[in-house]
Amino acid sequence: QVQLVESGGGLVQAGGSLRLSCAASGRTGSSDATGWFRQAPGKVREFVGVITWSGGPIYYGDSVKGRFTISRDNAKNTVYLQMNSLKPEDTAVYYCATKVNAALFSLNYALDSSYDYWGQGTQVTISS
Repeated sequence: QVQLVESGGGLVQAGGSLRLSCAASGRTGSSDATGWFRQAPGKVREFVGVITWSGGPIYYGDSVKGRFTISRDNAKNTVYLQMNSLKPEDTAVYYCATKVNAALFSLNYALDSSYDYWGQGTQVTISS
């Protein structure tokens, strides 16, 4: 079992920055992938990005490329989502999710069905 807890959400003005954290506990490993998704009211959940196993590639959704950065601190079992140049359309609940031993699989990381565990989400609100 893996438990994920997101934090760092809040209210910021357009153009500002936020950093979200996703802290993992339980059975975690360096071969796990951690993805970020978001869901705005009335919309489907959207892929934001994923950091695959340690040393592996990082992918981003088209709507956040160049503005968001994902990183990880293995010592803290934490993955970060640095969000810059925020826009009102970035307003959503942000979720992190983990795929255990992702390195062993060929996955479409943009699909939420590819992940085993999910956090509870953190609200991000961008004012114009």
